[in-house]
Amino acid sequence: MVIPIVTAILIAAADQIIKFFIHENLSPNGRVSVIDGLLSLVYSENRGAAFGIFQDGTIFFIIVTSALMGIFFYLLAAHKFSGKLFYAASTLILGGGLGNLIDRIFRGYVIDYLSVSFFPPICNFADYCITVGAFLFVVSILIAPEMKEKAENKTDLPDGENTDE
Repeated sequence: MVIPIVTAILIAAADQIIKFFIHENLSPNGRVSVIDGLLSLVYSENRGAAFGIFQDGTIFFIIVTSALMGIFFYLLAAHKFSGKLFYAASTLILGGGLGNLIDRIFRGYVIDYLSVSFFPPICNFADYCITVGAFLFVVSILIAPEMKEKAENKTDLPDGENTDE
């Protein structure tokens, strides 16, 4: 459990370092094209949830984020799920959640800066960690147990037998 927690803290720290440089170099209205027509860095203050919905709900989002992070921390500590996929998912969700929570608590908004041409909302590193983590969490719950069960069934067979035929 130590490795996922330390890694989550490192993700949150990386997120905060990136946001510091974005704030220092691009606020209030800066924009830098990284890959013309595809990726830009754009300073944006998000006072809502993902994609800018539910504006000005800072206290609500602090409470919800804290509760969700508490749930994932509990799941890690209580070993409710296992496997590398679950640990990766939890690490990304906790790290991203912590990065955005720090912004909400100390700034009252989240700094967003990643603008991709084919995806209109401006996001940040923490948002992408949470998104990938949520996807991996769903996969770890839906698919990974089936894969583990198949592997266990194969190893339980006497030599030479194959269940794939």
